[in-house]
Amino acid sequence: MTFEKDLRTRSYADVRRALLEREEIALVDVREEDPHARSHPLFAANLPLSRLELDAPVRLPRRAVPIVVLDDGEGLAARAAERLRSLGYTDVALFEGGLQGWRKAGGELFQDVNVPSKAFGELVESVRHTPSLPAQQVQALLDREENVVVLDARRFDEYQTMNIPGSISVPGAELVLRARELAPDPTTRIIVNCAGRTRSIIGAQSLINAGVPNPVAALRNGTMGWTLAG
Repeated sequence: MTFEKDLRTRSYADVRRALLEREEIALVDVREEDPHARSHPLFAANLPLSRLELDAPVRLPRRAVPIVVLDDGEGLAARAAERLRSLGYTDVALFEGGLQGWRKAGGELFQDVNVPSKAFGELVESVRHTPSLPAQQVQALLDREENVVVLDARRFDEYQTMNIPGSISVPGAELVLRARELAPDPTTRIIVNCAGRTRSIIGAQSLINAGVPNPVAALRNGTMGWTLAG
């Protein structure tokens, strides 16, 4: 039995209005990460159907949150809505027309993941002129055994997957707390890195804003830039 016929839909105009007016709404793309990364509305959160039972209680802790479920016509949205209702969510709707409905209504679609946070990182760097160093310059500092410490702002599991030799795992939320302990000498240069750019920029600027006396810079383009630099 399916609840699809019982589910209401919400239109592009309705969802757009809710987003612009900052109403509580969870616009959920239930496709897998790869198709989501190729094309999705800016504020659509990726919550794949395959992980819904595991992730929904964590990422959607309030059972009464208004949820709008989106797919690209694969039939995933209706199945996801049914599962969400069975998990106790009380305000679940399908997005009218799916991804193509968003496009046809004039909605912009974005590529990549975590687009809003990445855009915020670029804005911070542009406005605050967050200092950064290229991989070659950081490597030269390490090779000369300069007074420098590299703090990796990613999650620990990401750090374990690949990291810059000699770097220290300090997930972003811990940077301001631990920076003075890890670099007690105010002349020690602190380099903040992540996988790409965003967490490097935000981490470095957070330390600067917190008044850390050390010279601080982001590793330009993170471990990705480091790898590309050889």
